[in-house]
Amino acid sequence: MATKKVKEPTVPTRAEIIEQYADYCLTHGSKPATVYKFAKDNGYNEGEFYKHFPSFEVLEHSYFVEMFNHAVELQEQSPAYAAYTGVEKLSAIYFTFFEIATANRSFVVYSLGEGSNALKNLMKLRELRKVFTEYAAAVLENPVDLKHPRAEKIQKDALKEGAWVQFLSIFKFWMGDTSASFEKTDVFIEKSVKASNDLVYNSPINSLVDLGKFLWKEKFTV
Repeated sequence: MATKKVKEPTVPTRAEIIEQYADYCLTHGSKPATVYKFAKDNGYNEGEFYKHFPSFEVLEHSYFVEMFNHAVELQEQSPAYAAYTGVEKLSAIYFTFFEIATANRSFVVYSLGEGSNALKNLMKLRELRKVFTEYAAAVLENPVDLKHPRAEKIQKDALKEGAWVQFLSIFKFWMGDTSASFEKTDVFIEKSVKASNDLVYNSPINSLVDLGKFLWKEKFTV
């Protein structure tokens, strides 16, 4: 008599679990009820899920971190990237990140637009903020050599926090962008980066006026 072969449970990767979760949310319009059922429906034990994430909430936070890390990895593969200035590196990351975000726009918009609690949704970017500001601090050069450790730290902190505010403003613009291929977001990135670069490192007036005109046009004209 032949014995029935027991099917071994699958061992999912971190990326596979994230993809399965995003697919579930978009297909059903809600989060899975439990980790147990989610894992079972995808052919593995819930313990495999917990090897990567302690909860669905942490998974969502990690989703944005994975996007950012992937953007950095892609840029670091480019031979030209190493020769970029700090501002150029940050600009390249912006473009790459939002290309990735656009490819996953349905879930990004779903996740950050879920329910009516905007503050709670913004908290989903908390872990992204950590890795982003660490990256910004590493690549952005201080505009002034103050020759004092504490003053240098204050200057570096101001740079990375300013970069984070800029990143959030681009994120918000992209969320509301209705242009073909999100081309207006590309324009906004260019003008925003130029304005901030001039503000910190050069004469800011012309770039700030240019950015202001663009935002006025987008907000108050059809």
